[in-house]
Amino acid sequence: MVEFTIENEQDKLSFTKELEDTIREAVETTLSVLEWGNVKCAVSVTITDNEKIRELNSLYRQIDRETDVLSFPIIEFSPDGDPLVTDGDYEGDNLLLGDIVISLEKAKAQSEEYGHSLKREVGHLTLHSTLHLMGFDHIEEEDAKIMRSLEKEVAEKMNLPRE
Repeated sequence: MVEFTIENEQDKLSFTKELEDTIREAVETTLSVLEWGNVKCAVSVTITDNEKIRELNSLYRQIDRETDVLSFPIIEFSPDGDPLVTDGDYEGDNLLLGDIVISLEKAKAQSEEYGHSLKREVGHLTLHSTLHLMGFDHIEEEDAKIMRSLEKEVAEKMNLPRE
């Protein structure tokens, strides 16, 4: 029930159909785990390189360095986790969840550093970012525990456990 816009804006690494399918599965599985699997919604994913994500990180977070993934949620959530949805959060019948930006270059470097596949890294970055779109964060330790638990559950459902 998710409408995707997936754009590859980089030319340093091959963005394969397997990676695109992994992104779709990560978003859909995360939403299913959160019991949002039947909600008609839309997510935008942009694949970029280190330089572009550094620019975005600097502009939106005032951190002038590359990062692996950025999340730009559209809807807000109450402290209890309830969505605070307005008419402006819809495009047609689809609830706009937000935008995910992944540096494929950084993901590749991290997959090599951690000793697992690029598919696993892109899947993890996508599910992590989807949790951010859904109001989860990891700043406070208690919130981080919840988020890590959800990440593990989604990764296991996707058969992407830590290798």
